Amino acid sequence: MAEFKEAPAGAPALTQATVWLQNRFPTAFEAYRFHMSEYYAPKNFNWWYFFGSLSLLVLVIQIVTGIFLVMHYKPDAAKAFESVEYIMRDVPWGWLVRYMHSTGASAFFICVYLHMWRGLIYGSYRKPRELVWIFGCAIFLCLMAEAFMGYLLPWGQMSYWGAQVIINLFAAIPFVGPDLSLLIRGDYVVGDATLNRFFSFHVIAVPLVLLGLVVAHLLALHDVGSNNPDGVEIKDKKDPKTGIPLDGIPFHPYYTVHDLIGVSVFLMLFTAVVFFAPEFGGYFLEYNNFIPADPLKTPAHIAPVWYFTPFYSMLRAVTDDFVNVLAGLVGVAGVLAFLMGGLKGIWKFVPLVAAVVIAVLLKTFDAKFWGVVVMGVAVLILFGLPWFDRSPVKSIRYRPNWNKTLYAVFIVVFVVLGYLGIQPPTFVGTLLAQAGTLFYFGFFLLMPWWSRIGEFKPVPERVVFTAH
Repeated sequence: MAEFKEAPAGAPALTQATVWLQNRFPTAFEAYRFHMSEYYAPKNFNWWYFFGSLSLLVLVIQIVTGIFLVMHYKPDAAKAFESVEYIMRDVPWGWLVRYMHSTGASAFFICVYLHMWRGLIYGSYRKPRELVWIFGCAIFLCLMAEAFMGYLLPWGQMSYWGAQVIINLFAAIPFVGPDLSLLIRGDYVVGDATLNRFFSFHVIAVPLVLLGLVVAHLLALHDVGSNNPDGVEIKDKKDPKTGIPLDGIPFHPYYTVHDLIGVSVFLMLFTAVVFFAPEFGGYFLEYNNFIPADPLKTPAHIAPVWYFTPFYSMLRAVTDDFVNVLAGLVGVAGVLAFLMGGLKGIWKFVPLVAAVVIAVLLKTFDAKFWGVVVMGVAVLILFGLPWFDRSPVKSIRYRPNWNKTLYAVFIVVFVVLGYLGIQPPTFVGTLLAQAGTLFYFGFFLLMPWWSRIGEFKPVPERVVFTAH
């Protein structure tokens, strides 16, 4: 057992209390030193680095507001919509808690998308941070599951029919699809059993996994250290006497104060939306969701919430014609690999055989199934990013200028896919979604090739930003 420290004679009460607590709970003080006061972060963080802490802030908002909502919500198909109306109209400040929670859901995805975008442009997924990125992608998956299950709980028209459409997609999976969709629903139709299952997962199961992944994400990050806009490893240059990185500064107090700027701006925008535009033109809260769920009346147009729409747009883009085009492209790629691949002997036929097998599989199952596959793979492909990127530099600052254009086109395509997913399907819209889907997958699958092309700028040995 470690020796107890003694507070100096006549020390203030706060000092005495701190020493008393430190003697009895030293682990907490060690954690504070390791993750805050003695965790050295690069001194050149810019405003893109606000969104990690903002995501954590929104998570806290969602947990706290969710606890208060659960106090009055009834997970019963006959009473769920009425309980939400009761919260909005009769519970003191219930409308504020509900609007904070609904706005927080969209705010969460905004912060997470921007946080992931920052990691993409600065190469924060590269060695030695592969595990940090994988935990982050797992958080994104959990967040999507949490949002989807929470979306059903108000039991409005769009909640009900949105769940109906998404759950029915699982039925398209060969062999196990019908049983899987039945397992998810808990019944042959979306009803009380479905609502209870989604409620239990939304309130208990998924948040526990989400919190565990957040802790793992932060621990993995602090073990290897944070990336920075220059992509320079600050641990490579340390003071020989103290062992402190020359380009690092303690996270606390410097970045805790620094993040207060982002928190202040965020809270001003967040409260402005909560008080003046909680529906946000129907994007944060759809107008159909203020109508009780009616299994006998289908809305004219069913679409998920905006943060799912890029992937929903990819799902809708997979038509029979699109599958035929994909089969043709796979065949052409197989022939080109056979003729120009450089493989010898029997191995020369491997790409050709693989192309034939893939083309046959594409034609064996219907387009609905492949749409589900495309939507799922569009998220899962993010896990492979650390191994797709073969660029000799991490940060976009030191990559060829045309890379910046490519990344800009990628974000535009992603936003356009999101917009198309909200709109009713049209011929032109479907063509654009198909082109966007091909670009999205091409961006990642061809990254091992295009990420090595061009003239790269020299990366400085130390960060070049002067702390402000």
